Amino acid sequence: MNSIDTVLFDFDGTVMNTNDVILRSWQHTFRTLRGREEDPQVILRTFGEPLETTMAKFFPEMPVEESIRVYRSYHYDNFGELISVFPGMKELIEEVSARGFKLGLVTSRLYNTTMQGLEKYGLKDYFDAIVTANDTSKHKPDPEPVDITLNKLGSAPERAIMLGDTLFDLLCAKNAGVKSVLVSWSLALGGKTKEELGDAAPDYILQKPADLLDIIC
Repeated sequence: MNSIDTVLFDFDGTVMNTNDVILRSWQHTFRTLRGREEDPQVILRTFGEPLETTMAKFFPEMPVEESIRVYRSYHYDNFGELISVFPGMKELIEEVSARGFKLGLVTSRLYNTTMQGLEKYGLKDYFDAIVTANDTSKHKPDPEPVDITLNKLGSAPERAIMLGDTLFDLLCAKNAGVKSVLVSWSLALGGKTKEELGDAAPDYILQKPADLLDIIC
């Protein structure tokens, strides 16, 4: 697919393995506010959704700011110790950059922890544009985060491809007119076929990071 000149990456669950810290933060929140833990599968279905949206669904009787405070009190204290880059992703990002592609990061995570993760693993400088939840008024699956990123990069949607791990990522890419790639290490959608994903079906499913080079080069 040599018409591609731009590669967009989601952060959580795609580049960075933040699954453990997210699940633990949610269980801390449920233990604090409900006195119990939640079924992990229920939590997994919300992966990729803005935190405010999920909090309003899980704890409708409570001000969103309060439930978020409980969540973030655990998340911020443990984030740096509980994250890692998925195997092969740093090498892929380095190679895609070295081959002259424009790289963008599109995440629903806030700026501070996004940068903390990127800087910890020496990834920040590979990205030509980084768009976080702080930069958008609408969030995935709305196309706005991708639209903003493409504008920053000076890229056309038909020449871009986006890697993600949730329905929100896949639909955001489709809504923006960008080719979509589901990573097989997705905790939320791993093992799903294109047929099972219906309208959100990705253009490609990536079995391992290096396989992206066969798609875009």
